[in-house]
Amino acid sequence: MKTISCQVVSITSLTTHVYKVLLQPSEKVSFIAGQYLNFVMSDEDKRPFSIASSPNSDLIELQIGAFVADSYPMQVIERIESAQADKKAVTIEIPLGNAQLRLDSERPLLLLAGGTGFSYIKSMFEYLSELGSTRHVMVYWGLRDESALYELAETAAIIAKLPHANFIPVVENATDAWQGKTGLVHQAAMDDIISFEPYDIYLAGRFEMVGAIRGDFVEHGALLKHMYADAFAFI
Repeated sequence: MKTISCQVVSITSLTTHVYKVLLQPSEKVSFIAGQYLNFVMSDEDKRPFSIASSPNSDLIELQIGAFVADSYPMQVIERIESAQADKKAVTIEIPLGNAQLRLDSERPLLLLAGGTGFSYIKSMFEYLSELGSTRHVMVYWGLRDESALYELAETAAIIAKLPHANFIPVVENATDAWQGKTGLVHQAAMDDIISFEPYDIYLAGRFEMVGAIRGDFVEHGALLKHMYADAFAFI
């Protein structure tokens, strides 16, 4: 792990509550798709965020959901906005995490995320696309409602470059206008896939969500040794 200073290239809104941040590190950083970084607020206050960009990217992308004023993530957004306005650097620690993409495996992949946990799996499928991977990849993204969706066309285009991949967004509380899958995202995956036994499975989302999914997926054939999530260290 290294401590790196970064310039804020941009901060934009993906939805009403989700921000896309692009950082330019002061030196080349090295990480594996699926790892995370700490955003350093102070020596005693370091806040983890998944890295949404591919390891090949010159910029570091974060997707930060900030739903409440003065919340843990909103304080980070305000620090980033202030740094951009003042043309000052921010500080990160990178890389962290043990739920990174296992590059030595050829097993089919199930990448599943809820909400802004999407950033965790985005780094993986983007990197696999750049590698020209021929692995079978199923990408599931669950959201509460359609207003939470973002960059659907961009995501579909990246995943379409993989010869054996599918992208399945799932909306829990869908309107009649929604044409895709509805309900709980992990249930949609269990409906689509007969058994998870052959898969490497990567999960991201709220801790309680990941904990519930782990139990359901094991009952559906998943092997614990082939399931990965940073949340597993805390639940």
